[in-house]
Amino acid sequence: MPTMQKISPFLWFDGNMEEAVKFYVSVLPDSKVTMMNPMSSSFVLGGVEFMGLNGGPMFRFTEALSLFVKCADQAEVDRYWNAFLANGGTETQCGWLKDKYGLSWQIIPDALGRYMSDPDRAKANRVMQAMLKMKKIIVTDLDAAAAAA
Repeated sequence: MPTMQKISPFLWFDGNMEEAVKFYVSVLPDSKVTMMNPMSSSFVLGGVEFMGLNGGPMFRFTEALSLFVKCADQAEVDRYWNAFLANGGTETQCGWLKDKYGLSWQIIPDALGRYMSDPDRAKANRVMQAMLKMKKIIVTDLDAAAAAA
């Protein structure tokens, strides 16, 4: 029998836990609901176990906590970006967005990390400056910034 991971993110919802959890499970691969009742839930998103609570309006999500989604390419960035913005999400900056439930997500292509860790610090800085102007990260724009002399 598989064991539960030692630490699990615990998300507090305001009456919309079941809707949110079902939405997240539908968007992210390797995801499933493992337990759901009107008050609480256990679920897996991208292989990571989470817990949820329909706790009420006392606490809201803030950008102090975000979920980071590693994306292989622009197609994957676009797919998650569009899914999380659908029906009321909002774009912020530098690959961040808030979904319609108020949870913050970072939708980040692998190319950004690769360029930012490049030993050529001038190249990494050009990529950083390009990224700072973006909402959704556009890989071809990162490529162009990296290639500029």
